[in-house]
Amino acid sequence: MRILGIDPGLRITGYGAIDANGSSLRVVEAGVIRVPPDLPLATRLHRLHLDLMTVLEDLKPDLMSVEALFSHPERAATGVRMGHARGVILLAAAQHAVEIVEHPPAQVKKALTGDGSADKTRMQAAITSRCGLDAIPEPPDVADALAIALCAAQRLDAIVIPAEPSPAARR
Repeated sequence: MRILGIDPGLRITGYGAIDANGSSLRVVEAGVIRVPPDLPLATRLHRLHLDLMTVLEDLKPDLMSVEALFSHPERAATGVRMGHARGVILLAAAQHAVEIVEHPPAQVKKALTGDGSADKTRMQAAITSRCGLDAIPEPPDVADALAIALCAAQRLDAIVIPAEPSPAARR
């Protein structure tokens, strides 16, 4: 099963495609879609849509896993901007008839590290290890997108992700 993970953003949207089957995992492609922040909102959304449509056409995923919307009360504007990006992402998936699943950030972090509050550095390390990568994915949006794809695979039993050792066990 090919799963495309998406870390939505209006400036940087991370994406990561994996092929998952039982104990087999292969990263197909991962990267970011960058949209210049100085463009008008409608133009930014249009650019994100066009670039994401190209990603969908190239990668042909069976499933798209998207980070669920979250908003901190002190940063409500960020949640609204993320909502705009998510709307475009969900539209692109529907236009390609790709099934969509959503996962809250804490669920993604817990699936990969066992800790729903893991920081970006820990998530990048977990992705590097789980995917057998030679280098830490940069920017962090790439690791986040791969983590979102892996979370979907794990929840669908498309892949078995071994638990990360607890911090106490690593000492």
